[in-house]
Amino acid sequence: MFVYRITPQIETHLARLESLRAQADRQGPLPRVWIGRTRRDLEAEATAASVRLEGVMVTAEEARRILAGDPPAEVDHADAAHVLGYREAMALVLSRADDPGFAYQRELVLAIHRAVMAGSYAAEAGRIRRIQNRLVDRASGAEVFLPPPPEKVADLLDETCELMRTEDVPAPVASALAHVRLAAVHPFRDGNGRTARIVASLAMYRGDYRSPYFTSPEERWGRYPERYYAAFGCLGTRFERDADVTPFVSAHVEAQATQAEALSLRNLTERALWTVLEDVVTHDVRAHGRTTHALYDALFGRKVTNRYYRSLADVSDVTAVGDLRRLVAAGLLEPRGGGRTSHYVGTARLIDAVAYAAGIEVAALPEIGYCERANALVAALASRLQGGRVREDSVPYCVRR
Repeated sequence: MFVYRITPQIETHLARLESLRAQADRQGPLPRVWIGRTRRDLEAEATAASVRLEGVMVTAEEARRILAGDPPAEVDHADAAHVLGYREAMALVLSRADDPGFAYQRELVLAIHRAVMAGSYAAEAGRIRRIQNRLVDRASGAEVFLPPPPEKVADLLDETCELMRTEDVPAPVASALAHVRLAAVHPFRDGNGRTARIVASLAMYRGDYRSPYFTSPEERWGRYPERYYAAFGCLGTRFERDADVTPFVSAHVEAQATQAEALSLRNLTERALWTVLEDVVTHDVRAHGRTTHALYDALFGRKVTNRYYRSLADVSDVTAVGDLRRLVAAGLLEPRGGGRTSHYVGTARLIDAVAYAAGIEVAALPEIGYCERANALVAALASRLQGGRVREDSVPYCVRR
C-alpha cells in the first residue's frame, strides 16, 4: 500500500534524529523527580496538540491540569474526556511496546481507538466504521479526501499491520508510514487522526527512540497545523493504493527531527531553571524541595491549585496547604480567587529571586508585565546555556496570567 523512496533530504533528517538519540543516551542518569516532571509536561503538551488538531480546543495548561486530576471548571466534560482518552491510549501502547510477544495486529489498533474515544459506545469506540466517511475542509466545507469504502477497511487495516510487522525501514520512516496509511484508510467514524498519531508514536518507541522527545511530532504539528494537513496532499482527493507518499514521509521525519532538537535544547533550559528554583526553595525559603513544583509552574504563568500541587508533590491536603502558605509568606506566590476558583500565581519577587540565583541582571528585565519579565528571564538563561541566540520553539515561555 503506497509507494515511497528514501530521498537525500529524508536521510539528512534521519541522521539528525540518530545524532540526537546518541546525545540523549550520553547525558547519563537524571534525577527521577526531573524525569517524572519532564514526562508530565511533554505528555500534556503532546496531548493538547493532538486533540486540538481534531478540533478539541484544549490548551496545554488545561490538559496539564486535567491529567493531574484537576480539570478547570471552564473545560467541557467531553473535551476533558478526549484528553484523558488520549493519555489512556498512550499508556496502553507503552505498556504493550516492551512485551516480548508484541505484534502489530488489528485488535491492537482497535484497542487504541477504544481508549482514544474513552470507550464511548455512541462514538463506536473500537469498532470499524460501517459507513462511507468523507474528509472536508473545516473552513469551506468542501470535500478534500474520500477514504476507501467500508467493506474494504478491515482488509486494509490488516494489510497496514502486516506491513508494520515486515517492512525493514528506520523507525522514523516506519512511524511516518503507519501514520499516513492509517489516516488514509480512515478506519473509524471518528478519532482517526489521534489513533494514527499514537500508532506512529508506538513505531518510534519500538524502534528504540524511547525519550518523550522522539515518540511523536504532535507538539510540532500542533504549532503549525497548516503544514500537517498540507503534508497529506500527496494522497490526492481519494484513496489510491499506488499514491506516492514520499512527501509525507519527508515532512513527518523532518517534523520529528525538528521537534526533538527543539525539545532537547528546551530541556537544557528547563533543567537549569528547576535547579535554580530548588536552590531558592531550600536555601532562601527553607522549605521542602517538593515545593519546587509549585514555583516551576507559577514561573511560567500557570495557575497552581491545591489539588494540582497535591498531584505533583504527592502530599496530603493539609501538607499542601502548609507548603503553599509558606511560599505565599515568602512573597513568591500570590493567592487568587476563592472557593472552587482558588489558585496561586507567581509574583514579581519570584522572577527577581530566580534572576538573582541564576546570576542574571534584574535591571535588564522589562519593568512591567509578568509574562514579559518571565520570558526575558528565561530567554536570557537559555541564551547563556546555548551559547548565543536561541530558537523560539526551544525556549519554554510564560503563556498567560
